Amino acid sequence: MLKEFNTYIKKEKLFTKTDTILLTVSGGIDSIVMCELFHQAGLKFGIAHCNFELRGEESDIDELFVEELAEKYEVQFHSVSFDTSSFAKKNKLSIQVAARQLRYQWFEEIRVQFDYKYISTAHHQDDSIETFFINLIRGTGISGLHGISPKQNSIIRPLLFTRKEQIEIFAHKNKLEHREDSSNASDKYVRNKIRHKLIPLLKELNPNIHKTIAEDIQRLSDTEKVYKKEIKDSRSKIIKEDKNEIRISIKELKKLNPIEPYLFEFLYPLGFNSTTVDEVIKSLNGQSGKQFYSSTHRLIKDRDFLVIDKSNKTKVAEEKKYSIKKNQKNLIASDLKLHFKSVVKKLDYKLKATNESANIDFDKLQFPLEIRKWKKGDTFFPLGMKGKKKLSDFFIDKKISISEKENIWLLTSNNQIAWVIGLRLDDRYKVIDKTKKIYFVERV
Repeated sequence: MLKEFNTYIKKEKLFTKTDTILLTVSGGIDSIVMCELFHQAGLKFGIAHCNFELRGEESDIDELFVEELAEKYEVQFHSVSFDTSSFAKKNKLSIQVAARQLRYQWFEEIRVQFDYKYISTAHHQDDSIETFFINLIRGTGISGLHGISPKQNSIIRPLLFTRKEQIEIFAHKNKLEHREDSSNASDKYVRNKIRHKLIPLLKELNPNIHKTIAEDIQRLSDTEKVYKKEIKDSRSKIIKEDKNEIRISIKELKKLNPIEPYLFEFLYPLGFNSTTVDEVIKSLNGQSGKQFYSSTHRLIKDRDFLVIDKSNKTKVAEEKKYSIKKNQKNLIASDLKLHFKSVVKKLDYKLKATNESANIDFDKLQFPLEIRKWKKGDTFFPLGMKGKKKLSDFFIDKKISISEKENIWLLTSNNQIAWVIGLRLDDRYKVIDKTKKIYFVERV
């Protein structure tokens, strides 16, 4: 088994002999065998143990047992105790999910603090098969069908090459003591139901079920690599993103066949589930404006794009307004910064013309001015155009997206729009030959 262990580490490129690895040890047979294999292979490691305080004295005895194990191997020992039940209740989590969050966060803190290269768990082939069925039952994309990955960021699983049966044989041959977790015998958890009921039933139908599923998992893992490359290539062609939003071209999205798996993979990392993805697809030929939400993001179906930002549907939009006095020099707010100055017009005065600035006839303004967000029904006289126009129509002409419209500010005078900030000056407020004084506004 030691030879297979070393071969697997090299094959999967899990780590090098110079790396020091943090082993996560519960005291159960799997983690005890992992420790012994690391020891026999002459690898550098430390031991970390979590006491979840779920089994009373039994949990405390486990912790003492693992501490003595670290002394036996003469390696560094790290331990922590968690009030798991309180954490689960406070955060509305199951005990299993709470314990997972607590331990992996702590493992990573220890890894960084003590300069371990990776965190090693004792998951084996049977665990991977059980995970395959858990994901299959709950519903998953192709990524959930490859079982447990050998390496994922700072986590490695060097025992995935072997089955539980071989681990037990190795422990017996090497006379390794271990602790039994009484909760492993309970069918309270989904994993244990699969382990104790589903797998034995499948074994009746196929005595080699472990081998069959393990081979299927490997094939699915290989298929996933091809699949992910295609998704990545397509993503780069049809998705544009910056710090504020992500845009998916509807025209290019419709060229993908079938659309569902592509869009699912694009949106799943942003918290959108398969049901929402189906609803988004149904909206592609509909009118603009429909919105969809995940727990962290909002998706807007616009004319040409699916626009995604980090807005939350529970967030209440504030109706912000700012009053600008005649001699005011600056407006500094969290979402808007403007600079104001008045200049006497001279023959040699050069108008600075950018989208982020405006030159306004000072004498046509009535102070205090007001800065506000646009609203439905707003109209103005766009510079360079004839007559009045609804702002909503102006935005359509300019192909301004729904999310962009939400961030557009107006500079108004006596309830008239003087400047659609960043887009267009109102023709009534432009500088003309008779202008004596210029009011210069710039977004900074």
